[in-house]
Amino acid sequence: MMTRGNLFGLALLLAASLIAVASAHAQQAAAADSALEPKAIEILKASSSRLAAARSMRFTAVVAYENPSRYGPPLVYTTKSDVTLQRPDKLRVITRGDGPASEFYYDGKTATAFEPGENLAATADAPPTIDAMLEAGYNYAAIYFPFTDVMVTDPFGDIAPGLELAFYIGQSRVVGGTTTDMVAYASHGVFVQIWIGAKDKLPRMARAVFAKDPAQMRHLVEFSNWRLDGAVPAGAFASAKAAKAKRIPFGRPDSPTGATPPADAPPATTK
Repeated sequence: MMTRGNLFGLALLLAASLIAVASAHAQQAAAADSALEPKAIEILKASSSRLAAARSMRFTAVVAYENPSRYGPPLVYTTKSDVTLQRPDKLRVITRGDGPASEFYYDGKTATAFEPGENLAATADAPPTIDAMLEAGYNYAAIYFPFTDVMVTDPFGDIAPGLELAFYIGQSRVVGGTTTDMVAYASHGVFVQIWIGAKDKLPRMARAVFAKDPAQMRHLVEFSNWRLDGAVPAGAFASAKAAKAKRIPFGRPDSPTGATPPADAPPATTK
């Protein structure tokens, strides 16, 4: 039975919901007045500068991505990656998730993908910078990290050429255990909402939808444990277990031969 107290609580909840919806509509209407809002651009540039200035960084990224189920509604799969990066040419990504664990090592000369569960490893010569290696890895072996945007040399410079809109949403005191500025932007066919620390300018969460995806599946990355310019352990960018694993060639999953292209082959753009 619905009591007076229940009705009062329901009314408060409904009022709060209506206020939230009205606020969201007002923000969207204001955003429509300017495709590239200066405040949003300022926040994105400040975050980019903070990341680009770091000579080394370590962080944890929890990724949730949707895939369609046989019944229609999407299922969510998750991974957790511990990332260590040292500019300009060192990267390690250790990933656990709902599927097999994986490890990735790049030491400026070679890139190695290692699957510890099957004890399989692929190693290939790699370009001399993190940016070039990430692009080559995507083009030649379909290796992609959902948090690539925070690792490149110039995060804002990467999205700027295709920037179609950017607007400031407001602040959140829920995400990342700190106050964040919320910004939405669209670039290269991807619509992104990102939460950036108001004080430290570090990303705490990003939510992306690809414009050409008819199902509008959502991809979410949560960032934590940021450590910039700290000491990186010796030997962090190699693995003794991967070195002893059974060797397999690099190659795209859709390649009929699985052949590895030469290291000096010109990479095609991923944009």
